[in-house]
Amino acid sequence: MEMFRSFFSAVVFGTALAATAASAEIELKFATNSGDRDSPSGIALANWANAVKEGSNGEIDVKIFYQNELGGQLEVFDLFVAGEVDAMISWPSTSYDKRIGILNTPYMVTSWEEALDAYKPGGWANGVLNTVFNDIGLKYFGAWPEGFSGVATRGSYATDVAAAANIKVRTPPLFPFPQILESMGYQSAAIDWGEVYTSIQTGVVDGDAGNVIYWDYEYFRDVLDYYVRTKHTFVTGNLLVNLETYEDLSDEHKQLIEDAAVAVMEARFKAARDEDQHYVDQWVQSGKEYLELNDEQLAPIAQKVRAEVWPQMEPDVGKEIMDLIRAQVN
Repeated sequence: MEMFRSFFSAVVFGTALAATAASAEIELKFATNSGDRDSPSGIALANWANAVKEGSNGEIDVKIFYQNELGGQLEVFDLFVAGEVDAMISWPSTSYDKRIGILNTPYMVTSWEEALDAYKPGGWANGVLNTVFNDIGLKYFGAWPEGFSGVATRGSYATDVAAAANIKVRTPPLFPFPQILESMGYQSAAIDWGEVYTSIQTGVVDGDAGNVIYWDYEYFRDVLDYYVRTKHTFVTGNLLVNLETYEDLSDEHKQLIEDAAVAVMEARFKAARDEDQHYVDQWVQSGKEYLELNDEQLAPIAQKVRAEVWPQMEPDVGKEIMDLIRAQVN
């Protein structure tokens, strides 16, 4: 009898869920190309999707897809642009539009407060990114940040351009990362992620550049001694929605999706900052040295990198967009 009751309850519950889904006027698909359901990005995606579903009073049903459930990074982004996926927390490839490389612009922002003001709706970076993403059929709501990058090394470290001259660091094999580090005074080697540990261990390079401290702590700390927070890039994913999907919604539902996205972004800014500090603490506790460049140390490096690397980005990003960035930063 108890088994029958449990079975009956499960059937009733399942039927109720099916009826709720069937009664929804709109079905949306939310996805991420980086992170399973238990990862920070996966949890954030679920929070965004569930806020939309619950806030719609049953008018919107949302299906959630995590990393690799709809294919690889490029495949799921293809589905997104085609409208088969409606909303994403995404780290998009520049293969769709080279202007997406604006996300890798060095020294575009240099503090968490500055980043939030720039990337939130109404912020200047938000407007620039919407210009880019609108052209491929997407609407940009805001950043899903990981934090500011730095340079992790062994044996020696640099806090200025001159001291960096004898240090060779790994960069991601993507423009403009090697150019950024070379402008900062380092020798650079573009190396795939899977080869970084061995490259440091065997002395091919003296360290890793371009990551938030989490990655260097978790994967390379036993072959590294120093982490210098240079803040040369702000590492972030993106909260995006398919523009055609968005424009087909009522004003009320548009506002619901945007408000939920902004809430996820603001929560992530705080969480990411706290997580970053946690890994700084772990780095120091493990016997490593952590250095953060102060404003006086940062200013000449940022000025040099902007002057040398930003013009190299213009052919891909466009002079108009780079001029918008210059107007905000200078």
